[in-house]
Amino acid sequence: MDNATRDRIEAAAFRRLRQHLMQDRPDVQNIDMMNLAGFCRNCLSRWFQEAAGDEGITLSKEEARADFYGMPYDDWRALNQTEADPAKKAAFDAAFAANVGKKDEG
Repeated sequence: MDNATRDRIEAAAFRRLRQHLMQDRPDVQNIDMMNLAGFCRNCLSRWFQEAAGDEGITLSKEEARADFYGMPYDDWRALNQTEADPAKKAAFDAAFAANVGKKDEG
């Protein structure tokens, strides 16, 4: 497989993952994704931001999130996120530290 074809296939797979997370399963909470898999929608938006930077395109965290979520992040949170219990929050702190770094970076 040539690189251009691989890039198109990988891009299509990413778009399908985004559709699954944003349209098919918006009920799945970011905190549960982070606790189980070590990444969430915010991580995907950050990776998008980093990839844009690699191409010389500057995006703020808010711009990258709005692009990924299809709306301002706070709007998506109000529509889809629920309050996590203390056990989930503690598990998140551990997962975030292991997978992302200091909490203020997220």
